[in-house]
Amino acid sequence: MAARLKVTQIKSKVSEKQNQRDTLRSLGLKRIGDSTVRPDDAQTRGYVRAVAHLVKVEEID
Repeated sequence: MAARLKVTQIKSKVSEKQNQRDTLRSLGLKRIGDSTVRPDDAQTRGYVRAVAHLVKVEEID
């Protein structure tokens, strides 16, 4: 079974650059505390790397 990532927003996007706000939206995160489960692939890893200071990532099966 393919691994998945649970991404949770833990910080505000208010003072961040527009591309980082867009990345959070692409991940499906709208507000602090929101979580989403995404496939563990290169695209998701790239999104997470761009906003690593705003999110918490957990690997789930």
